Amino acid sequence: MSTRQVMLLAGEASGDTLGAELTEALAAADSNIDCFGAGGSKMRQAGVDIQIDLTEHAVIGIWEALRNYGKFKRFFDQLLAIAEARKPDAVVLIDNPGFNLRFAAALQDLAHQYVGQWRPRIIQYISPQLWAWHESRAYEIARDIDLLLSIFPFEKDWFAARVPYLEVEFIGHPIVDRYPDPSPGKPGNPPNLLILPGSREKEITRHLPPIAAAIDLLRDGNELNISMVLPNENLAELAKSVSPGVAGWSLEVGNIAAALKKADLAIASSGTVTMECAWFRVPTVVLYKTSWPTYALGRWFINIPHIAMPNVLSGREIFPEFIQGEATGKNLARAAERLLFGEGTQDKIRGELDEVAGTLGEKGAAGRAANAVIAQMDKPMHL
Repeated sequence: MSTRQVMLLAGEASGDTLGAELTEALAAADSNIDCFGAGGSKMRQAGVDIQIDLTEHAVIGIWEALRNYGKFKRFFDQLLAIAEARKPDAVVLIDNPGFNLRFAAALQDLAHQYVGQWRPRIIQYISPQLWAWHESRAYEIARDIDLLLSIFPFEKDWFAARVPYLEVEFIGHPIVDRYPDPSPGKPGNPPNLLILPGSREKEITRHLPPIAAAIDLLRDGNELNISMVLPNENLAELAKSVSPGVAGWSLEVGNIAAALKKADLAIASSGTVTMECAWFRVPTVVLYKTSWPTYALGRWFINIPHIAMPNVLSGREIFPEFIQGEATGKNLARAAERLLFGEGTQDKIRGELDEVAGTLGEKGAAGRAANAVIAQMDKPMHL
């Protein structure tokens, strides 16, 4: 059997993890698959031939993306040229919709130049959150991709109601495999407060000052063990320069699972990490601060009441959310104190998080994703 080529594109740390898991699952399912593309260190370790490390350049927000347009346009053109040169059998676009959905459209245009010779299967792994901000783009996705791999159960029905001809497969959430034993440890005495300020430089610089102010308020009359987990050493050094008080906290790089197992409460940036907090049943105060232009645009487009995914899945506010100007030390401290010391509050929240965790599917998400990619390549292609 000839070797088949799969191009993978991941543009941030969470996508790099997903890409690595998918690559390993593809190798386990079919030894005649070679993977190349854009990603980070985890994908490289999994065997992907990394052409560009996009994870080193990750930004979030419309304004931030516009400011870096020239750089990302250069990466975009380079990757499109690589796709044309290597002509993969499938292209898997991992999350990062601002970049990847445009890449899917460009791939379709490129393939039209090779009618009868080459037409890759295009798979989007992780649904863009169109249900939150841009419903009309569902039609663009249905036009440009062959398969959407979803990790949240409601998304399949959402797309079916709008673009029933788009193939959508719910594969389950990768977190179920990543952390097979999410049972929390014993309550700390004094309580263990875990700080998860984000995985990007701007998140650290924007989130740490109000978090540090909240810690100062919480420690006035309360004894607490404070720890913080960051994804790499560079961000750890940045955190120390942004907030000198960090020197008095326990600072760890990686191993978030161990930290969550012993946490009684977390203060966390909105994003993937809130699902990890939910999975480990850790009551969490969520914050997010971005540039004011991005915030203004977001308020215009976002049409759901919550941004933390556990709240979205439950349809109610389990985790208190503080966005932009509301993300003050005083507000964070007040919410954290209520979650830590309110009578029956922690038990109530953990019960609600049990319901959220029950919606995430069974183990084997990466394997199901790999099988779906292979099934796409096995289909007869109408060139």
